[in-house]
Amino acid sequence: MAVQQRLHVAFDDVFPSGAYMVGEVEAVEDFDLIRAAREAGREPGDVQVRDKVNEKRVWSVRVIDADPVARKGQTELVVKISADHQPVPPAAMPGMPFRKVEFEGLTLTPYLDESRSRPRVAYSLRATGFKNAEKAAGPKAAA
Repeated sequence: MAVQQRLHVAFDDVFPSGAYMVGEVEAVEDFDLIRAAREAGREPGDVQVRDKVNEKRVWSVRVIDADPVARKGQTELVVKISADHQPVPPAAMPGMPFRKVEFEGLTLTPYLDESRSRPRVAYSLRATGFKNAEKAAGPKAAA
């Protein structure tokens, strides 16, 4: 059995208490392309990062993990979505600043984070999109 770089995981295993989107879906820009274009004295053009595996555009989504036992500093994270077009999140919940989201095609990639005084194993999350907006918004009230 070959272990892939990106490990497929179930949404409920990563976010057992659910996840809430903060802000908007944003394009991830390749700052090296921008810098190189400016140094060459030209406009950067299309600088959106492409996924190394499927060459689709990469989008980022800030997410709050609703896990009540999550440690301080571990509740907000970024999920990157690989898609040809900007993914459309579920509708916002009335009166709430957040959107309840569920991701499809969720993968986890472990890496060594050496930016701290003591290196640690960290994880990067990627997805292929949002699951059905109605399902992500939770059960509907009975009429």
